[in-house]
Amino acid sequence: MTVKEIFESMEYGTAPEAAGDALAWIVDQGARFGHFINGQFTDPADGFESKNPATGEVLATLSQAKQADVDAAVKAARAAQPKWAKSGGHARARILYAIARLLQKHSRLFAVLETLDNGKPIRESRDIDIPLAQRHFYYNAGMAQLMEAELPDREALGVCGQIIPWNFPLLMLAWKIAPALAMGNTVVLKPAEYTSLTALLFADICRQAGVPKGVVNIVTGDGAVGEMIVNADVEKIAFTGSTAVGRRIRESTAGTGKELTLELGGKSPYIVFDDADLDSAVEGLVDAIWFNQGQVCCAGSRLLVHEPVAEAFYAKLRARMDKLRIGDPLDKSIDVGAVVDPIQLDTIAKMVSGNSAGEVYQPQSTLPATGCYYPPTLITGLNTADPLMQEEIFGPVLVSTTFRTPAEAVELANNTRYGLAATLWTENVNLALDVSPKLAAGVVWVNATNLFDAAAGFGGVRESGFGREGGWEGLQAYTKPKGSPKALKPIAAFTGEDTPSDPLDRTAKLYIGGKQARPDGGYSRNVYSKNGALLGQSSLANRKDVRNAVEAASAAKRWAKTTGHLRAQILYYIAENLAARSDEFAHRLNTLQGGRSGDKEVEASIQRLFTYAAWADKYDGAAKGVPIRGIALAMNEPTGVIGALCPDEAPLLGLVSLMAPAIATGNRAVLVASQPFPLAATDFYQVLETSDVPAGVVNILTGKHEELAPHMAKHLNVDAVWSFSGGDLSATIEREAAGNLKRTWVNHGKARDWMGSEGEGKAFLQAATEVKTIWVPYGE
Repeated sequence: MTVKEIFESMEYGTAPEAAGDALAWIVDQGARFGHFINGQFTDPADGFESKNPATGEVLATLSQAKQADVDAAVKAARAAQPKWAKSGGHARARILYAIARLLQKHSRLFAVLETLDNGKPIRESRDIDIPLAQRHFYYNAGMAQLMEAELPDREALGVCGQIIPWNFPLLMLAWKIAPALAMGNTVVLKPAEYTSLTALLFADICRQAGVPKGVVNIVTGDGAVGEMIVNADVEKIAFTGSTAVGRRIRESTAGTGKELTLELGGKSPYIVFDDADLDSAVEGLVDAIWFNQGQVCCAGSRLLVHEPVAEAFYAKLRARMDKLRIGDPLDKSIDVGAVVDPIQLDTIAKMVSGNSAGEVYQPQSTLPATGCYYPPTLITGLNTADPLMQEEIFGPVLVSTTFRTPAEAVELANNTRYGLAATLWTENVNLALDVSPKLAAGVVWVNATNLFDAAAGFGGVRESGFGREGGWEGLQAYTKPKGSPKALKPIAAFTGEDTPSDPLDRTAKLYIGGKQARPDGGYSRNVYSKNGALLGQSSLANRKDVRNAVEAASAAKRWAKTTGHLRAQILYYIAENLAARSDEFAHRLNTLQGGRSGDKEVEASIQRLFTYAAWADKYDGAAKGVPIRGIALAMNEPTGVIGALCPDEAPLLGLVSLMAPAIATGNRAVLVASQPFPLAATDFYQVLETSDVPAGVVNILTGKHEELAPHMAKHLNVDAVWSFSGGDLSATIEREAAGNLKRTWVNHGKARDWMGSEGEGKAFLQAATEVKTIWVPYGE
């Protein structure tokens, strides 16, 4: 066509990107790649082919790592880590800055190679993936520079195993390697089997940037290699991928003490209200679901449309779908490229063909004759229980239903086991800021979608995983408190004669839903003092008591919506009532434990209540400095229902130290009291009864930790489990928590100084909250 003809028809012309330099780089390496271990490439070994999904052509042959390769990579990382950590923040910042500069200098090479290997349109690789990867290294260079000043009490974890997916190969690498290196860790990274080439090009960049040998190690291969890394001698596993694999990783690492960050699947809602700018919402939806062929964990794949505008919106959407251009990803005018691999293409096709509900619409676009292509697809009229409304398709398929009210929109949006991201479109800022906090998602975009930045945390809740990547919250996941905790010494309950010290029977019950309750099983055990006197009986709770306590806590969800000021007042009131009975509690503690420090523990408990009362209305979020015309708000939200096993060694202070930060931040707590000294907790619920604590906000059980811990960890309505039990129940809790991937915080048999600073502080507040990032662009 001539320029005149193009101008008159307004049709796109082709705009091909040259692939010569990228292909030449592959050829220069012999089109065969080994692993990158200890600063150099190993000799290529038997392996697998990396293909261009748009053509099916083989790009290169990669090596399948064996156990010896993973061991060598971990060994190199282990040897390099101490020196890298001791080099100081400034030295690490200079290296990270050099990497960022080199990524800029070779940006087009990375972009073309990414598109060849992955199949995504070149304009996405060029304008989104590569610039954002650069941004992560620049941002974390600054974090490295600031570490000693801003995180003086933190240090590197050690060696980090990192496993990334195929949908954003270089960007996921940057998300993980940059913060790990900034904090002084070394890494062993496995790129996805389908898309390893940009990771290997990055390895070459590391040499040019002067990264010391062993600091960055990259091994290639299939999922078996990832399993080797998970089981290797590393301090942390950072994984992005499917929920099913994330669950297996949680089970495999249970009890090992390895830190874990999981960014998993999603079925993110895209909500369009009747007052939205429908044309803008349609354009946003194109980016939400057909960006990277829908192969995005946070893709807006569940469209929820307000009924008054549903038909008009669907008409606009179908018209826009008809104009989407599908074809060669190296064509800069293409909207939708190739699916990553024939296996993924077959998965998408089978899920759609197996669906019999709703109405399917696909534009009459001509797909390329060769390659892995699937047309943009819209399925309307689905029921929220239909499989395609619940299951992640991970392809260019959008499913939809309608809603009538904002409350129904929230209910439909949250009707999923996932909780990664959500999008809402409305011109009513009041509606936007009312709905956003109600959505069960780690990220919410208002009148926008797929906004990311290194300064803003990204991650999910529920079965979308836990932990954040980006910002301060993501950075701290690569650090630990300085120092080495001591091993926890088990404390056995005292024994004695069955003669009561007090002839008046005061049978201690459980505390559930604001009331004293007898144990379901009808069993109690004797509690003796150090000198053998019978102090009384404590109830032995069972799984049904756990169930009842969790039900009571779930019913008290309004507590999360109360103000920090109100929660602070109640915590102060608890402290006031405890202080009024301080002599009584001190005597009880001395009698239970056989010591003379009861008064100190009571005073520390009162001070701790004051501390978290003070934090209740001061533990703020932040407005992140992201490079858009708008704001990204990091909002601290309560985790939900927290089950906690209290320490044996501090029967009152330990319980208060777990309860206070949990309820200060809006959570509800199910607390299992100190096993050898439970009567301090049963006395304490009398204080709660007179302190205006709403029913169900705090529930107290007594009994055997090893029996109650599995039931609490596997309960689907418990959102987090903390364990500071005298028995090391960490492996049991982490393994059982894999069922719904709830957050865990366990002691791994290590002691904590409950009387000192270890017993309080932001660590407890951070464990009690989820960070939700709400993006709000502004301007006309």
